[in-house]
Amino acid sequence: MLKKLYLTSVFRLLTSLFMLSMKLSKKYIFGLLPLALLGCNGTSNSGEGGGDDTPPITVSKVYNNVDGLVPDCADPYVLYHDGQYYLYGTGGNDGIKVYVSKNMAVWTKAMGATDGYALHKDDVFGDKWFWAPEVYYIDGKFYMFYSANERISMAESDSPLGPFRQDKEFCFHDAGEIDTHLFVDDDGKKYLYYVRFTNGNEIWVAQLNDDMRSIKEETLTHCLGANDATAQPWEQVQARVNEGPFVLKHNGTYYLTYSGNDYQSPKYAVGYATSDSPMGPWTRYEGNPILIGNDKLAGTGHHSFITKPSGCNLIVYHAHNTPTTVQPRKLCIDTYEFVANPNGGPDILKVNGPTTTDQTVCD
Repeated sequence: MLKKLYLTSVFRLLTSLFMLSMKLSKKYIFGLLPLALLGCNGTSNSGEGGGDDTPPITVSKVYNNVDGLVPDCADPYVLYHDGQYYLYGTGGNDGIKVYVSKNMAVWTKAMGATDGYALHKDDVFGDKWFWAPEVYYIDGKFYMFYSANERISMAESDSPLGPFRQDKEFCFHDAGEIDTHLFVDDDGKKYLYYVRFTNGNEIWVAQLNDDMRSIKEETLTHCLGANDATAQPWEQVQARVNEGPFVLKHNGTYYLTYSGNDYQSPKYAVGYATSDSPMGPWTRYEGNPILIGNDKLAGTGHHSFITKPSGCNLIVYHAHNTPTTVQPRKLCIDTYEFVANPNGGPDILKVNGPTTTDQTVCD
């Protein structure tokens, strides 16, 4: 009798939460619903282990970029690990938060080990301006590259939720640097791309040492800058900024994607350049930008890419809060693909966005 009453109560609770989620399908869905969907073991409940009276649960796959998927989450990066997606971004004063999802359409509240923060300022270098994190799982350890105090650094953890820590506080250089991106080539060599405050915000690259916390200084090489002779008009609308680097490799060609303009500009956008080497030299794509705002989404940029296990390709990026208000910036997602170049040369990297209507996230 008690078991029947318990199962009945659980059924009613889950049914109520499901109906509420349908009403809020175009809003941010945090808290109890996603936690119920994720389950205590970190997997979606399919109804197989809940008894005959437990209905199967369907996680919504519908999202809308105008509403935003997560508020106050700029410079987003998504890690896929053990069947779940972990979202890190700029937002919050005390470090770097992390959110969790089963499908990238519905996200939990901040789930980091320290009050929602995966990385907290008490455990690492820096006390302000925690920006642009990226997390990599390498040889059984999670490495977070991040910016703080306009310096770049790295912290380690045994869990994607943190806490990310340093045995000794450090930054790569005592100089203005932000926006780290790690690219590991097919031969295992590691390259760290980041922004230096040289002639405006410019993108540089160097080989990363095996300690993951220093670069081979003799390899440091300039990649792109908005003051370059090859810079394009779209990236010179407001300030001289190239930032947010992210590298893809496709058919032997390296694609260095980046954002141009001041992040506060509604024309903040994404372009790319190609090379036969991860060190460059780089040739800007003549069709840039490949992602730029519209009348409903402004300031679209500082992105990262992820390929789902199914092969579905997604770009995650931020947009301004509204077309007329920058903060707090919000998370957006769209698909991307490579298409044949009708003029010959490397395939074209095409972003199918920014979308402003209801979308169904790919499996």
